[in-house]
Amino acid sequence: MDFTKIINSFRNKKILIIGDLILDRFIYGKVDRISPEAPVPVVDVVSESFLLGGAANVANNIIALGGNVSIAGIVGKDTAGRILKELFEERNINTEGIIEDKRPTTVKTRVIAHHQQVVRFDKEDRKRLDGKNLIHLTNYIKKALSDHDAVIISDYKKGVISSSLIETVVKYARPNNIFVAVDPKVGHFHFYKNVSLITPNLMEASQGSGVEIKDEQSLLKAGKTLMTKLSCKSVLITRSEDGMSLFERDALKKFKVTHIPTAAKKVFDVTGAGDTVIATITLAHAAGASLEEAAVIANHAAGIVVGEVGTAVVTPERLVSSLNGALPL
Repeated sequence: MDFTKIINSFRNKKILIIGDLILDRFIYGKVDRISPEAPVPVVDVVSESFLLGGAANVANNIIALGGNVSIAGIVGKDTAGRILKELFEERNINTEGIIEDKRPTTVKTRVIAHHQQVVRFDKEDRKRLDGKNLIHLTNYIKKALSDHDAVIISDYKKGVISSSLIETVVKYARPNNIFVAVDPKVGHFHFYKNVSLITPNLMEASQGSGVEIKDEQSLLKAGKTLMTKLSCKSVLITRSEDGMSLFERDALKKFKVTHIPTAAKKVFDVTGAGDTVIATITLAHAAGASLEEAAVIANHAAGIVVGEVGTAVVTPERLVSSLNGALPL
């Protein structure tokens, strides 16, 4: 297939992302002494930075790939919420679906010294979204769906995603044949019924299906179990250094499995790789690639980001360059 043509079509597609918005805060410093108060290092802070995390990082990946994004979720009426909104505005991400609430914005703070993480601390309220906030969010989704080419549900189990919310998305997406992809979270698998695609990693697929994945036979069983249990159209299990396995049904409704070997040449950091996979496969499928072709493109995108330290994104140019070595499907 013509990968370049598909990737060039990314800029014409609009993706709606629904999920848990997270601000990633990084504090950088140096350590040359231990605290006299407790056996812990004293970090002399040199700088700090803020990045988009959670569902916000999925949006960042779509933008980096050249697509267009609207994002729906919740932030607090606080400094972190303001910073998140500023980061969205810098990237021309539509924020009409963001609700402000009295709960704090979810912030993950990592303290880094001499290229090592010293500690991470999280500020969050994982209470389930309900009442007026849930009504406002579902009303926005109902209106916005028809104006988008696909939906990504990014579940980080911080309170935004619920079974009723997904039922609403599926109900209003189906008449318009809108593709709905879910990046799942263990404990929420029963929410994801009737979606187009879920993208669990091996651990999530094992726990979601109830099948311990230890070889190819158990992998096949887990994939088929998830498709049957959730009545979803497809499952993409990401398998780290072993690549990906895509489960679909063929024209005769029989299970079809495609194993895609990893495209990674080196692995430094898998942070955010799942966000890159779901962003790329959804955008590529919306741009006209078959699901199998889109999975190959997503596999190359993941291979690029794991070769870099920290949360990375992929540009169209780097993706085309990587794909140039791929065999035609």
